[in-house]
Amino acid sequence: MKNLRIALAVIFVTGITLLLAGLAGVLHPWLGWMAKLQFLPAVLALNIGVIVFLIILTLLFGRVYCSVICPLGVLQDGISWLAGLRKKRRFSWSPEIKWLRYGVWVIFVAALIAGIQVFVALLAPYSAYGRMVRSIIDPKMPVVLVAAVTFVVVAVLAWLGGRTWCNTICPVGTTLSFFSRFAIFRPVIDASKCKNCKLCEKNCKASCINIQDHKIDYSRCVDCFNCIDNCKFGALHYRFAYGKKASAPAGDSADKGRRAFLATAVVLAPAAALQAQTKKLDGGFAEIIDKKNPERTVPLTPFGSKSVKDFYKHCTACQLCISACPNNVLRPSMDIDRLMQPEMGYENGYCRPECTKCSQVCPAGAILPLTPEEKTAVHIGTTAVDRSLCVVERDGVSCGNCARHCPVGAIRMVRLDPENPDSLRIPAVDESRCIGCGACENLCPSRPYSAIHVNGLQVHINS
Repeated sequence: MKNLRIALAVIFVTGITLLLAGLAGVLHPWLGWMAKLQFLPAVLALNIGVIVFLIILTLLFGRVYCSVICPLGVLQDGISWLAGLRKKRRFSWSPEIKWLRYGVWVIFVAALIAGIQVFVALLAPYSAYGRMVRSIIDPKMPVVLVAAVTFVVVAVLAWLGGRTWCNTICPVGTTLSFFSRFAIFRPVIDASKCKNCKLCEKNCKASCINIQDHKIDYSRCVDCFNCIDNCKFGALHYRFAYGKKASAPAGDSADKGRRAFLATAVVLAPAAALQAQTKKLDGGFAEIIDKKNPERTVPLTPFGSKSVKDFYKHCTACQLCISACPNNVLRPSMDIDRLMQPEMGYENGYCRPECTKCSQVCPAGAILPLTPEEKTAVHIGTTAVDRSLCVVERDGVSCGNCARHCPVGAIRMVRLDPENPDSLRIPAVDESRCIGCGACENLCPSRPYSAIHVNGLQVHINS
């Protein structure tokens, strides 16, 4: 059982790491389902099929999700294994820290309902792992700082205490614990065979085995099977245990478990429902210096996100869409109210009409899938022209770069002097045709700010 668990965990963590490492666009058709199986993104996306599957999986087999599917959980197991190479296993039974465990969970759910996504993103395990991977591949502030702090905290807890993070801080672990205590298949101690050698307790990374009382806290057991693998007397078995009295720490009762179960169902349902830079040719008109992102009246959110509010309500800042974006348009935000969540910027590229990769990989429903044909009918922003920055008016030279490259023909060049047929021409935008892709802003030769830029729409328009 242990070897099977390790093999499956390695497959999952490898697949998700490759997706996050920048291969999402290539590997998503084969491995994208691994991201879709992550619990919190499924809740935010109201992916009922995945939510029901994971709950049934937990009710049948316990917290297999935490030991196999969750990449942050697998990372902790790896760190704990490395710590075990240096000295003998040092785990021992310890009662759960209820005030911390359930206190963090209540605050997390409250933040989820209130739309305080910064707190949600900080604790979401899949998103935390995603930030770690992206910080190695493409380090950007503030993501790299947050990822580094998260990694240090998780690594120290895993090195010293195995699954301490999962059973005290992680809101997904706490949520699944409400179901795992009723698991039909679970490790069971045969007291008649047990010699009280404590090998199982010393190897339990969840510190959930109380061998003195021959009890297991199934709300914290992550089904690592270390206990079964290390028992020399055949006193531990993973077996069908439905209808038998569940092992639990002293003081716990079935009534408390049922109340927690119902509380989860009642709270999570409404919570889910609420919920290498490339320089461009400048045409000889301006210095080749880095572009700066203009101040936008409304932030730009990707095609398929429906609205600014809906996007930031659902996004868990996992960085998968940033990893998949081939045009360098998406990057983590530094604004405190949407810290680490993706935002669009056109300094280094623009959102090409034929590209829909971010909508294909988002597991949380923040960006809904759409085809290239559907994308061209969506308006995410409107374009504004600052004539004082345009090289035509500022430098007295001919340009028209924005009009030539607009993929939807929303820009036409009009005379700077309407009375002079030989006058230089400046851009004029047809807002009814502009979709907000940013080609004009990206390819404008004006530096450091483009003379033409896109402001987002609070609610996207389908034409």
